[in-house]
Amino acid sequence: MKAINPESALLTFIQCRVLLMYLNAQQLADALPWDALIGALSDIFTRTVHSPVRHHHKIEVPGDPAAMLLLMPAWIEGEYLGVKQVTVFPGNNAKGQPGLSSHYLLSCAKTGLPLGQFDGNELTARRTAAASALASRYLSRADSKRLLMVGAGRMGRYLVSAHRSVRNLQEVLIYDLNIDAATAFANDIRAQGLQAKAVTLQELPAAAADADIISCATLATEPVIQGQWLKPGVHLDLVGSFTPAMREVDDDAVARCDIFVDTREGALAETGDLIQPIRNGVIAASDVIAEFSELCAGKHKGRTALKNPDQAMTMFKSVGASVEDLAAAILAYQRTSAGH
Repeated sequence: MKAINPESALLTFIQCRVLLMYLNAQQLADALPWDALIGALSDIFTRTVHSPVRHHHKIEVPGDPAAMLLLMPAWIEGEYLGVKQVTVFPGNNAKGQPGLSSHYLLSCAKTGLPLGQFDGNELTARRTAAASALASRYLSRADSKRLLMVGAGRMGRYLVSAHRSVRNLQEVLIYDLNIDAATAFANDIRAQGLQAKAVTLQELPAAAADADIISCATLATEPVIQGQWLKPGVHLDLVGSFTPAMREVDDDAVARCDIFVDTREGALAETGDLIQPIRNGVIAASDVIAEFSELCAGKHKGRTALKNPDQAMTMFKSVGASVEDLAAAILAYQRTSAGH
């Protein structure tokens, strides 16, 4: 093995430290405004990006439940290389520490030198919401005014903000199992000058029937939204279901909608909102009309290409993809480097 020159190694380390950018959650949010982020996602789905299946590794923790390490790499040859590291340590809950943490490392794909490290939770939340907004541009009616947000958690707040960036919404209805959380969220939206109100479980069917866009970000394992509630022209944005056991809408809703996804490979393998209806014989995998790579490249025009576009019911199911993380990281790095 060739000996490593200590002085050369030290110089390389110093160069890396000088080049490495770090953005915390707030700095990352400032670097990723919705319009720019949505545009970056649209662009990257038209490019050749290498994105291997994410790695799952079990980690034994003495005295605590086993942990999980997730690695999500993606790269554009000759340009950028990125990887998101997500750790899930269930034992942290008893210690008053977060059970999940993540960070993103962006490197140069020519030299391998690191360029930036970013808060992974903020990056994931923003790119997820931006993906929903990008899909809404293609799939929701341009005159959509009323949004029903199912889920008043952190992700719901990102989704409302992102959807508002692409549609001139006039009212937001919020449903959550925790009515206090829904009420607090509605109060915050009203403080921004938009009509908003929390709805109860009993009011949910009517709220769904009045909505132009229904966005769901829950951990539900039983359907929250039923197809019989939906009106013609509605757009469903499903974010929450990321395992085969999780569902946010019933078979009837899936059967009535024209189905679109972020990536076929991920959606057909991971979400119960598609896996279960396929297993039940309600739909087939071939009923997925298009994914982002086809929408963004203009191979499918979205709602305008559907039969009777004004009345068509559309459904977008996202499960997340490493190419979306890469797009967000590149944008944050470039905007921050340029002083934006």
